[in-house]
Amino acid sequence: MANVTLGVIVGNRDFFPDRLVTEARADILKLFKEMDIEAIILDENATKLGGVETWTHAKICADLFKKNVERIDGILVTLPNFGDEKGVADTIKLSGLNVPILVQAYPDDLNQLSVERRRDGFCGKISVCNDLRQYGYAFSLTDLHTVHPLTDSFKADLAKFAGICRVVKGLKNARFGAIGARPGNFNTMRYSEKMLQSFGMSVVTVDLSEILGNANRLTDSDARVVEKLAEIRAYAKSDSVPSPSLVRMAKMGITISDWMQQYDLNASAIQCWTSLQQNFGINVCTLMSMMSDKLMPSACEVDITGVASMYALQLASGSPSALVDWNNNYAGDPDKCVLFHCG
Repeated sequence: MANVTLGVIVGNRDFFPDRLVTEARADILKLFKEMDIEAIILDENATKLGGVETWTHAKICADLFKKNVERIDGILVTLPNFGDEKGVADTIKLSGLNVPILVQAYPDDLNQLSVERRRDGFCGKISVCNDLRQYGYAFSLTDLHTVHPLTDSFKADLAKFAGICRVVKGLKNARFGAIGARPGNFNTMRYSEKMLQSFGMSVVTVDLSEILGNANRLTDSDARVVEKLAEIRAYAKSDSVPSPSLVRMAKMGITISDWMQQYDLNASAIQCWTSLQQNFGINVCTLMSMMSDKLMPSACEVDITGVASMYALQLASGSPSALVDWNNNYAGDPDKCVLFHCG
């Protein structure tokens, strides 16, 4: 799973004990090391203990984030005490970042509500989130309103948030390949390229005939064809499949891969029937499965929005994703169904 880099804002308010800021900074760095997350965080000497409280602190932290704008995938706001809601919101605004935000607040210990240890993070988090909403920022919350960062609960929150960051970053610049045309009667596959582009996702199209033509120009003895053929046979049971069909599959796999590499595509959606069967004599199900296993998801029937979902799931989980059809009810059980997909 790809690592993420998070900008960290440690909120502070001078009415509360500063030592909590120092402890929180150490907790976060320890957790990030454990979870293999990189931190962009103020040095302890850059502001008072590396926290953000004032307008000046916000400018300093924002400048740090600006210098690392290409690296930062998301922002973690941690509140070891009440924090300063305006300082947090101003930091994000001044940084110019448009990335996911997670807000975490430390819990108070009922036995340590003294001047030396009182936090009020419960209330501070509400104020910070209120300001973020006023500034127009979307944000994520932890499962528990207040939670210590070294608990299993927050580790799960952070792992989920890292997945969100990967999805947002990946989809902002995603490039999808549309090979051929959708089946004429499948209106469910319709989509708007313009709408996808407005969110940063590009669609590159190619006529199926171009792919078939390039595949036909490859010879059976081509070293790449021989290598691809061996890969197909190792991947799927093919004893009963005619050898000429497997060779054509190998040629098709090479042609699709070359086209995707040429245009730096992240995923593909293919006109998988009926032209391929009628004009080239193969199915591409195996090839599409092989690509998806290599984290290059491929969807049937030129389902571009479907493959966008596959790509998002893959980014979130770091593992291959798949699309299936919800085909049949399962007897009288309303919580079960029969699902599969052709090929």
